[in-house]
Amino acid sequence: MTEARRPIDETEARWNGRTWSARSVGSRWQHRFFYTLIRLAGRRAAYVMAAFVALYYVLFRPSVRNRSRPYLSRRFPRRNALMRLLDSYRITIEIGEVLVDRASLGILGPGQLAVRHSRREELLVRIREGRGLILVTAHAGCWQFAMESLRVLETPVSLLLHREEGDVDLHIFEHRSDDAAFRVIDPAGPLGGTLEMLHVLKHGEVLCIMGDRRMGGDRSTVEVDFLGGRVRVPFTPYHLASATGAPVVVIFPYKSGPGNYSLQVANVIRVPEGLGRAPEAYRPYAESYIRALEGFVGEHPYQFFNFFDMWNQEPIR
Repeated sequence: MTEARRPIDETEARWNGRTWSARSVGSRWQHRFFYTLIRLAGRRAAYVMAAFVALYYVLFRPSVRNRSRPYLSRRFPRRNALMRLLDSYRITIEIGEVLVDRASLGILGPGQLAVRHSRREELLVRIREGRGLILVTAHAGCWQFAMESLRVLETPVSLLLHREEGDVDLHIFEHRSDDAAFRVIDPAGPLGGTLEMLHVLKHGEVLCIMGDRRMGGDRSTVEVDFLGGRVRVPFTPYHLASATGAPVVVIFPYKSGPGNYSLQVANVIRVPEGLGRAPEAYRPYAESYIRALEGFVGEHPYQFFNFFDMWNQEPIR
């Protein structure tokens, strides 16, 4: 196997679950309450309840405000205390509605929501190249709904996703008995799922990776500038692209109206083959992704849900 096609080193790809937590802030009974409300009264009734819950969390749960503070303070650096509180409420209610939409899609079926694809034909053209397709997205909008909507590509989709033990927030496919629209590759598996990811691309399929949060140690990341500060983001998508020749397409799902989502194709990144394993070789491509993400949060500031201090690389308490 040539250098360009060697699997990513295990120490680069190994999952480090201690650096952040993906668990929901809600308890099991709270989630079950919302699931029941959706079944009995529908999505809009759950929206109303989510607005009150968001207000309670923002006013009386400092830990919830702290989760979004690093991002919001950089996105809106000149806010006074009242405006910061309002920003916190707006992003909390946005993610509340997204979680309601996600549960509604699983409980009530796909007729509850609609998604609009921009440049869908371009994605199909990339798939027809036969070298696989790497979709790099972010913790934005209802990204799981975006994955569900990729059924229109009529190509198997795999998603690099770690499900933290003890998390009570159900994914879309866990609400129903039919097959999920995507296969999950767990980065906690052998070699961080690298062999599985290479297998997906070798068979000309679609692989989706979150580009805004690292899933291993620093050796699997490069440092770039984001919203005026330095952050570390994974270079794994671009390494895989160099190893396989697969094109990289940056996509961001966002809520465009009540019950409506759009899937934005923000950038297409071509990574030369044979770049090897040095992280610095992939910095320009990680920067291209981050510039696209800055454009997204500029247009949709309350739909970026990476509740992690990217600038200090520490979990938020």
